[in-house]
Amino acid sequence: MAGTESVQVDDSRRTTIRNRSAFAAGWKKIKKSKYLLLLFLPCLVYFILFKYMPMFGIVISFKNYNLYKGIWGSDWVGLKYYKMFFANPDFFVLLRNTFLLGLYKLIFGFPAPIVLALMLNEVKHAFFKRFVQTASYLPHFISNVVIASMVVMFLSPSGGLVNRLLGAFGTEPINFLVLPELFRSIYVASEIWQHIGWETIIYLAALTSIDSMLYEAAEMDGAGRFKKLLHVTLPGIAPAIVILFVLNVGKVLEIGFEKVFLLYTPATYETADILSTYVYRIGLLQGNFSYAAAIDLFTGVVSLIFICSANYLSRKLSETSLW
Repeated sequence: MAGTESVQVDDSRRTTIRNRSAFAAGWKKIKKSKYLLLLFLPCLVYFILFKYMPMFGIVISFKNYNLYKGIWGSDWVGLKYYKMFFANPDFFVLLRNTFLLGLYKLIFGFPAPIVLALMLNEVKHAFFKRFVQTASYLPHFISNVVIASMVVMFLSPSGGLVNRLLGAFGTEPINFLVLPELFRSIYVASEIWQHIGWETIIYLAALTSIDSMLYEAAEMDGAGRFKKLLHVTLPGIAPAIVILFVLNVGKVLEIGFEKVFLLYTPATYETADILSTYVYRIGLLQGNFSYAAAIDLFTGVVSLIFICSANYLSRKLSETSLW
């Protein structure tokens, strides 16, 4: 019995010593990286204040939120607003519009910066390469309000650049922004134009990490430009492509509110009205905060399912994943 107690005491001491050693090692690493952690501090504060703390507000989606009673004083209604949303005749229309807009953006918008990066990587003229990079980056720094205004001006039926070009070929002016069947094409095209240059930076950075000796070895084996692209360049940037693809899959339902709101009209609601614009009308214009919070939480849960599924498939099919 005394021997058992002695063993237990020794185990307890060893555990304490290990914990102290781990704490000391961790504290040493923190002290060593204190300046890097200090640089990270504003980012951490931002996410705590604007990402994590507002998550407590999702409780209003389960309550009949009253502005005067407050969150905790409002009556609990459970899944009432979720059932209301699923029973809404517009539910499938909103989900379809949001999903298709995100899917088209993923299909056409995701490969665009990869193609541009590969093309720029083949350009040998330094001045032309820098000019193209700068010109393609600039739209990213323009606000969505200005971009939407430019799109409206370009597509205007009275004097718009696109209609002037069509008029030169004898085509009658077209009011693009009131045609529901064209809204998705207009939105995706504007997104590609606005962000293609900025997203290319990641792939250009990945291209610089490819060992030049691999190209030399491929050239010695008789590989041409296309085969070097296929067997050296693409495998070299594959991890970056996979990671960004997984992140973009998680954003399929998180279509930006601003540009859609600025470009759509009542005439294009059947294809342009998405979850975020519906939440705006229900929550801010009609003051039904609980219903709007329920829709927003539903969108977040579906996005989480998408990104987890994409990461699982990526981990199964390749060696690259987010976690």
